Amino acid sequence: MLVWNTFRHDARVRSEAETLAQAGYRVVIHALHAPGITERQETFASGIMIVRHGRMPGKRQSQPRGAAARRSWLGILGMIFASLLTQFAIIFAIVRSRPRVVHAHDVNMLAAGWLAASLLRVPLVYDAHEVSTDREGYGAIRGAVAALEKRIMPRAAGTITTTDARAKFFARAYRITRPLVLQNRPRSWRGGASTRIRDELRLENNWPIVLYQGGLQPGRGLEDLVHAATEIPRAYFVFVGGGSLYKALTGLTGELGLDSRVKFIDTVPLADLPWYTASADIGVQPIENTCLNHFTTDSNKLFEYVMAGLPVVASRLPEICKMVQAHELGLLVSPGDREELIEALRRFVSDSDLRAHYAANARKAAKMLNWESQEQALLELYDSILHRKR
Repeated sequence: MLVWNTFRHDARVRSEAETLAQAGYRVVIHALHAPGITERQETFASGIMIVRHGRMPGKRQSQPRGAAARRSWLGILGMIFASLLTQFAIIFAIVRSRPRVVHAHDVNMLAAGWLAASLLRVPLVYDAHEVSTDREGYGAIRGAVAALEKRIMPRAAGTITTTDARAKFFARAYRITRPLVLQNRPRSWRGGASTRIRDELRLENNWPIVLYQGGLQPGRGLEDLVHAATEIPRAYFVFVGGGSLYKALTGLTGELGLDSRVKFIDTVPLADLPWYTASADIGVQPIENTCLNHFTTDSNKLFEYVMAGLPVVASRLPEICKMVQAHELGLLVSPGDREELIEALRRFVSDSDLRAHYAANARKAAKMLNWESQEQALLELYDSILHRKR
């Protein structure tokens, strides 16, 4: 498997790798190295081996001018060169190990995965986590992404994506068989009650905790969520995760005088995350309809809230709507509508019985909306691919 991250917080890839390992496959994940943070090589108890290469790319800075702009362009070129070297190192390592299947996760590993699989003459599996031709931050390269996927996806032995809407998109855009849908569901968790957030943040009042967990990125309605806290005084708003909007959101929190009720916790280890989730009272997903990728998402956090038994407030987008309405998980709001978001959160904060009703529904849904209920489909895909190869 190939991933363009450090494989420290990638729940989806870990679930797939563990499913294959438990079925008897020897799984090696090629990822990025972050000096001082990750090990170059490690092996999990499940038998999964992680081999890390190069180093995690740095963050791009805002657009400067003049000489600073020239230095910035040199830095960007240097980063591109380093990224290419890392990709070739991954390809070389894969070719040396001679796997029977190459599994590329997301578009930034598709070319490397295809080249390695072609050199070895083994099947390629492409796992498209996102619609990268219409995604936040990908506007400048959407044409290149489309050309790459159009060329390679029809040649892949198997394709996977995360929602029905995305599967339909890929099938129509590239004239391929509809990809297998594996939603971003967590494994079943029965950890019970938790006070992790209250303990860590030393929250003094017994007010409900409104939780947003995941990347602090543009287009996710996070500024509206901070503003909502000004209208709902008897509640804590907690963000768990890091991202490019961290400074902006913490700055906004200070400007609005909300430091005592709006709190931020950096990205936590995957094993600890369920304890944080379960210690909240309301899960919120206010993602905006800014691109096709957002329009077709259901996202990890929705299923993580369900697994922890939280009532949810979520944007009224097709895939999210389908899950929330089918299992009566909570309240839906129009994407980007701050007033609707405030009203839905106010209802939950002020009505403990309403929260309890939807929490009970979430606990019931968690028995179905888990990774174990869909992992057999991944094994069947691999069996089919290897049978055709033989």
